[in-house]
Amino acid sequence: MSRKYRDPFDLFDELFREIEEEFERFEREFMRLGSEEGAKVYGPYVYGFRITVGPDGKPKIEEFGNVRNFKGKPIVSEEREPLVDVIEKNDEVRVIAEVPGVNKDQIKVKISGNKLIIQAQGEDRKYYKEVELPTEVDDKSAKATYNNGVLQVILKKKQHQEAGTEIKVE
Repeated sequence: MSRKYRDPFDLFDELFREIEEEFERFEREFMRLGSEEGAKVYGPYVYGFRITVGPDGKPKIEEFGNVRNFKGKPIVSEEREPLVDVIEKNDEVRVIAEVPGVNKDQIKVKISGNKLIIQAQGEDRKYYKEVELPTEVDDKSAKATYNNGVLQVILKKKQHQEAGTEIKVE
């Protein structure tokens, strides 16, 4: 008896088909809710996602924009969630966020525990994102730059001391 092998691209086709169906359902629900009387809907509507493969080999789907899925129903927020990359390299963590349409003096960046919080408010755009940092960082070392709609924050990793103190045995 011969075994039937699937083409590996069939898995991607299936994944994209499921995402497309979910997005169409999401869009129908969004339009229905937006047409209800008294519904507060902000525009423009920004929604996107990207698919990356994590270090464990599993696909990771990240959403961004101002449309959220809450219990199967779309919620539109005034604040957009920017697309963010976190790059851990040697002794630093680099966070890169796309926040176009604001000036650098309208951006606030704060470290709270192991999270980096990005807030920006321009005349017609608001952004908010809490970024989970992959390791402990030295918040005193943080440097942020903003150029052409791209915010870059560079943080030094915290240097860990050896655990405990050696005691001489007499």
